[in-house]
Amino acid sequence: MDEAQKSTLLRVARDMVKAVVSGAPRPQLSFDDPALNAPCGCFVTLKTHGRLRGCIGQFTSDRPLVELVAEMAEASAARDPRFAGHRIMPGELGDLEIEISVLSPLQRTEDPVSLELGVHGIYIKRGYASGCFLPQVATETNWTREEFLSYCCFHKAGLPADAWKDPETEVYLFTAEVFQAHAKGL
Repeated sequence: MDEAQKSTLLRVARDMVKAVVSGAPRPQLSFDDPALNAPCGCFVTLKTHGRLRGCIGQFTSDRPLVELVAEMAEASAARDPRFAGHRIMPGELGDLEIEISVLSPLQRTEDPVSLELGVHGIYIKRGYASGCFLPQVATETNWTREEFLSYCCFHKAGLPADAWKDPETEVYLFTAEVFQAHAKGL
């Protein structure tokens, strides 16, 4: 994506969060840009002073990216279950940091430790249990490959920490184009 496309997606996310938090009407979305209308997955992460305030996304979409960004921004601000008792307030909007991760398609791997830290995100699934980490989590935490996989299994999917070693557990890798901005700067 070029800088103008990234800026547009960040502005859409910011406008949606602002509308949700302040009760204003939702922004109208209409863009002719093919990259903004391509169907692909994304995550929208919201932070205040570096502290996570919401992060929701999905891996695939049959709708335009710009619509999914708006939906995930709304969900991150209003429906992330981790913040059910402590939603983003209007006074936080000026300090809000918005990060968008546009995802590549998932690729199942038979060799989970082949992942490249900081390049690959992981999605781990076994039965109805699943969890994921975006690629940037590995660099933020300085985990090893094994720690990255084990923390995802245990803390995100609710599986045993070594479940990623079991052939019955599905491990998928993906990459992300990640860009962010401070809400004031948009």
